[in-house]
Amino acid sequence: MTALTLFAAALTAPDRRPPPEFAGHAERRFAIYRNNVAVGLIRALETRFPVLVSLLGEEFFRAMAWEFTRAHPPSSPVLMSFGDELPAFIAGFEPAEEMPYLADVARIEIARTRAYHAADVPRIGAEAFSVLTPDEISAMHVELHPAVTVLRSPHPIWAIFALASGWQPAAAIDDWLPQAVVVDRPAFDAVVRPLTTGAALFLGELGAGQPLGIAAAGVAQEAPDFDLPAALATLIGNGLATRIHVLDGDVS
Repeated sequence: MTALTLFAAALTAPDRRPPPEFAGHAERRFAIYRNNVAVGLIRALETRFPVLVSLLGEEFFRAMAWEFTRAHPPSSPVLMSFGDELPAFIAGFEPAEEMPYLADVARIEIARTRAYHAADVPRIGAEAFSVLTPDEISAMHVELHPAVTVLRSPHPIWAIFALASGWQPAAAIDDWLPQAVVVDRPAFDAVVRPLTTGAALFLGELGAGQPLGIAAAGVAQEAPDFDLPAALATLIGNGLATRIHVLDGDVS
């Protein structure tokens, strides 16, 4: 290891001693600097995961964030993606095991960051779909906008997220059922919207490259209450598509 590598590793691992150059009084100054780095990383996580902070409280979140930074120090000086491993970390974090929905909350917040920084690709409107024949619509492949992420959860993740964000008045969640959301950036800010399970499955199949007809048929078998017209209204009305691949080429 080079001196610089040893220095960086010791900054984010308190159980490692600093490089030999920091022996003696310099080691105390290094410890102060290491603490400042840890505080900065925790604050970066607080900024990226405000809904988690709201759910857990600052003290709990900071303690968890401290453990996370020790296990997953940033791999880049650009902190935009710092915290991408947090959902998996939370899933194995014993003090949070009574709140199994937290990992999915973290996934929504990560999707918001990615949506905010996604490429500003033009979206396809209803007119692009209106010129297609039924056979073309059934066989077409839909490319979703890079800002779009669809997330499904076995927990009422939309209700939890909306309550913790202050979008809905505080209230008990009566029906603890699976929910889904779509994250997007239609204008300048990332947004989170609720989805039915069927619509989420449908958009997920489209995003995975399935032709629309095959995707719809498969989802109808998995989710008997799947409403294809409503799912298409979500896809088209919210401008989630950026390109359509049909038999004779692309529509844009």
